[in-house]
Amino acid sequence: MSNTKITSLFLYSFCYESGVKELTQAFLDHLAVERGLSINTRSAYSEDLAEFTRFLERRRVTGANDVTRDHIAAFLMEQRQPGTTARGNPRPTGLSVRTIARRLATVRMFFRFLLREKLIVADPTQTIDSPRLWKTLPHTLEYREVEALLAAPAVRTKLGLRDRAMLELMYASGLRVSEVAQLALNAINTDAGFLRITGKGNKERIVPVGKTAISWIHRYQAEARPALSTNPAVFLSNRGTRLSTKTIWGLIKKYARKAGITKHLSPHTLRHSFATHLLQNGGDLRVIQEMLGHASIATTQIYTHTDRERLKDTHHRFHPRSGRR
Repeated sequence: MSNTKITSLFLYSFCYESGVKELTQAFLDHLAVERGLSINTRSAYSEDLAEFTRFLERRRVTGANDVTRDHIAAFLMEQRQPGTTARGNPRPTGLSVRTIARRLATVRMFFRFLLREKLIVADPTQTIDSPRLWKTLPHTLEYREVEALLAAPAVRTKLGLRDRAMLELMYASGLRVSEVAQLALNAINTDAGFLRITGKGNKERIVPVGKTAISWIHRYQAEARPALSTNPAVFLSNRGTRLSTKTIWGLIKKYARKAGITKHLSPHTLRHSFATHLLQNGGDLRVIQEMLGHASIATTQIYTHTDRERLKDTHHRFHPRSGRR
């Protein structure tokens, strides 16, 4: 008798009375016997299913046929929150979208296996979207936080003056950290107030720069940069070399701490703030797309979610029939 027939007969002995925990073990045995997966791969599947089983137990769901789409969705959302692992270890932050997507893939494989073996009547994961499609709202700074961040460098020093000019430019233009690192002197037209940058996909774009940022760049070039190097890059280290993206990101975090900003930051925080503040003040989405260098308007549209939350909050606070008054 083949391994497949043996496994099927073993599974049918569970029938509809089997609990989810027992069936997950049958699934893992199937992976070992029929799929020949490595120990490490089976261990990863085992951990994912242990988390899922623990979730169901807390909700007193014991049968595989009792699991619904809502249970799957709630499990995925819970994984985004701090908690504990199936082994009882603390999980101080939520899992990444990549890890949650892997967990869904494991649970989906498990239920497809059960459906194929006729141990469930329907697959509850069939209409669940992959977490990779979830839209994560960008982290942005409030106006006062931006002002505090920009004022953090000590401009009486050459490096502090450099950093102030760099932060002002990033907020004024929405450049990526990598674009700031590669920015050359001849790419900035301070008289006209714009810069030319080559971004992702080797695509060139023109970005306007405000008077405030231009004035800080002028001051940096006049008072600090000649003492650093004749390197064509705009922003240089004290050794006269081009600043790396890692160094720029480290400087942003340093000045955020100095400014008393405790919220989560990313290398794109100033870029996100640039786009969000433009949109909040009436900026056209297509123009913002062009300035950010997004190939698709769909990428830029994520900022409209942030703006809608602001509009909703304003309505809730100030409209006489919003239910708050």
